[in-house]
Amino acid sequence: MLAIDELKLDTLLADLLELCKKNLHSYNEELITKAFKLSFEAHKNHFRASGEPYFLHPYNVTMIVAKEIPLDDISIISALLHDVVEDTEISLTFVEREFGKEVAEIVDGVTKISGVFRGHNITQAENYRKLLLSMVNDVRVILVKFADRLHNMRTLEFVSPHKQRRIATETLEIYAPFAHRFGLAKVKWELEDLAFKYLNKDAYNEIAKKLKETRKDREAYVKKISEPIIQRLNEHELAYEIGGRPKHFYSIYRKMIKQNKPLEDIYDLTAIRIILENNDQNDCYYVLGIINQLFKPIPDRFKDFISIPKKNNYQSIHNTVVGPEGKLVEIQIRTRAMHEIAEKGVAAHWKYKENLSTANRDLEDWVNWIRDIFESVSRDEASNEILASFKLNLYQDEIYVFTPKGDLKILPVDSTPVDFAYEIHSKVGSHCIGAKVNGKIVPLSSPLSSGDQLEILTSKNQNPNKSWLQFVKTHKAKSNIRKYIQKEEDRIVETGKEIWERKLKKYKLVFNQDDINKLTKKLKFENPSKFFVAIAEDQLDLESILNPAELKEEELNELKFDSFAKFARESIGEVVVEGEHKGFVYNYAKCCNPIPGDPIVGYITIGEGIKIHRKNCKNLVSLSENNENRLVPVEWPGEAGSYFLAGISIKGEDRPGILKDISNTIAAFQNTNIKSVNISTGDSNFNGHIAVYIQDVNNLNRLIERLKKNKGVFSVERFDAYN
Repeated sequence: MLAIDELKLDTLLADLLELCKKNLHSYNEELITKAFKLSFEAHKNHFRASGEPYFLHPYNVTMIVAKEIPLDDISIISALLHDVVEDTEISLTFVEREFGKEVAEIVDGVTKISGVFRGHNITQAENYRKLLLSMVNDVRVILVKFADRLHNMRTLEFVSPHKQRRIATETLEIYAPFAHRFGLAKVKWELEDLAFKYLNKDAYNEIAKKLKETRKDREAYVKKISEPIIQRLNEHELAYEIGGRPKHFYSIYRKMIKQNKPLEDIYDLTAIRIILENNDQNDCYYVLGIINQLFKPIPDRFKDFISIPKKNNYQSIHNTVVGPEGKLVEIQIRTRAMHEIAEKGVAAHWKYKENLSTANRDLEDWVNWIRDIFESVSRDEASNEILASFKLNLYQDEIYVFTPKGDLKILPVDSTPVDFAYEIHSKVGSHCIGAKVNGKIVPLSSPLSSGDQLEILTSKNQNPNKSWLQFVKTHKAKSNIRKYIQKEEDRIVETGKEIWERKLKKYKLVFNQDDINKLTKKLKFENPSKFFVAIAEDQLDLESILNPAELKEEELNELKFDSFAKFARESIGEVVVEGEHKGFVYNYAKCCNPIPGDPIVGYITIGEGIKIHRKNCKNLVSLSENNENRLVPVEWPGEAGSYFLAGISIKGEDRPGILKDISNTIAAFQNTNIKSVNISTGDSNFNGHIAVYIQDVNNLNRLIERLKKNKGVFSVERFDAYN
C-alpha cells in the first residue's frame, strides 16, 4: 500500500490550483483547499484495487474536471467530495453546511447515479430515465460523473474481467453517447477507445499494431500535404495552428464494420486540422478558398457546420480534397473558440461567452433539449422501445431541414415529414395528412435530406396512425403516436366491455376477473384488453362462445370460408396501397370479407392501419359519410387479366357420375384449372366447395351459369361470406 506524504500532498494541491487559475474565470482558492484537505482526510485509510490511496481517485477526477470540463469552482469542489458521502462517515448535511447547497446537491446527484446501476441490469429503461433526470436540478452532476467514469476507465485493468466488461458496456452505451451530446469530444473519444479495448481486445490490438506500423508514413504524408498549406497561410499573414488530426481506434473500427473494408482502405486515416487564432469565422471560409486552390475538392464530402452548427453547438468546416499521390484527405478548418467548444462542449461557453447569463441560457436550452428524450415517455411504454429511442437520440447523425419561412430544424438522419411535423408541434404532427418537400407532394414516409424545405399539410379529421411507427425516427414522434393509439385502444376496450356485459346479461351469466383471464388465455389473446378490443371490432362471435350449442350449417360454411379467404389472398400476394399511404399496415374487414376479384378500397382506421373493404360494403358507406378523407385507393396485385383463386359452392343430387360432369364442365370452360374439390354427401344429396383459378368475376359468373345446367345440380353460387 502506498501512502501520500505531506510534500506530495502540497504538490498535488498546487497542480490543481494551477489548472484552476489557467482554466477558470474565477475561483475560491480557500474553499477548494478546504475541500481538498477534507477529501484526503475522509479517504486516507481507503485504498483502491490497484493498491493506490483512494484519495487519488477523487483527486484525478477533479483534475479531469479542471482540465477537460472546466466550468467553475463549484464543479471542482464537488468532484473532490463526490465520494465522501457514499464511502465515509461524512453526511450530506455536513457538506451543505461547510460548502453550500449547490455542492451538496451535486454530490448527492453523483451518489444517486452511482447507485442506479449497482446490482441492476443496465438495459433496464428505468435506469436510463433516472440517469437523465439526475440533470433536472444541476447539469454539473452528469459532468462530474463523466470525469468519474473516465478515471475509472483509465484504471479498469485492476478489476476482474467480468467487471471490466460490465463497466465497459455501460461506458459505450451510456456515458460516451452522453458525452457526445454534451459536445465533450475528447472525453467521448477516450471513453470509447477505453471501452473498445476491454470489449474487443483483439480488434483493438490489431488496429493499434497497424497504426503503429504505418505511423511514420502517415506523419510524412501529413508533412507533405501541410507544407504548401503552411506556405500560403504564412503569405496571407494568418495566425494558426496546423497538425494531423488524431484518428481514434473505436471510430476506425466502426468505419471498418460499416463500410466492410480493411483498415488499409479507410480513406480518412490521414486528416489535417487548421485552427485559426483570431476567432473570426470569415477567416475559415478564406482558408477554405486557399485550400481549394491548392487541391481538388470533393464536393459531396464537404460539410459546413459553421453556418449550420450541430445540435451540440459543434462548429467546423470539413473539406475533403485529393492530396498528393491521389489520396483523399479530410481537412478541418475552425477557430480557436470553435475548437475549444468542440473539445470541451458546455464548459467552453464559460470561456468564450462574455455575458455569463447568455451562457447559462444556452446551457439550459441544451439540457432541456437532451431531457426532451424522455419528456413524454409513458411508464408502461415497452422498455426495448425506450432504450432504442434513448440511444438513437443521443448518438445519431443529423440532417438540417427548413420550414417554409426558413426556420431551421435539426432531425436525425432518415427522418420523415411526420418527424418534422411533430418537431413543429405535437398537434401539427397528429393532424398531418401530407407534405410538400421543395414544393412537391411526397409520401409521409419519405426520408428527408439536409437542405429540404418542408410544408406540412394538415386536416382536423386526421389522427396518428399505427403504421407511422414503422418509419418515424424521433422519439417525440414515436411517443406521441403511441400515446394516441393507447388512448384510442382504451376507448375501444371500454366499448368491448359494454358489449360483453350486455351479452352476459342476456344469458344471465356471471364472469369474475379470473374467469375472464381463463377465457382470454383459452382464446389465445395476449391479455383481456386485446380480448375486449376483438369484441368491440366484431372479431369474435360471442353467441357461440357464451352459448356453445352445436354449430349450424351456415356457421360451418363461414368457418370454411375464413380458411378459403386467407388462402385466396395469400395466393396472389400483397395488396397494392397507392400514394402516400404506401407501406401502411393493412388487414381485411370482417364485415364484408373481400376476396380476390372483388372491387376494393382502403379505409384508414384508428390504430389498426388500413382496413380493406369491398367497394359496395354497407359499413364502409356508413363509415365514409363524414370521413371521406380516410378512403385510400388500393387494388389486388397482378396485371389486368391475371388469374385469381375463386370459390364455388354447389349443391345437388348425389347421383353416379355427378362429380365427373362437374369437373368436365369446369375444365371445358377456357381450360379453367381446378385447385381443390371438397364434397360431402348425405340423404342422397351432396354439398361441396370447389376452388378454381379464374381470370375475372365475369368469367366466374359465366362458369357458374354453366354448372347450373348439369343434371341434378340444385344450386351454384360464388363461395362468399358476404352473400
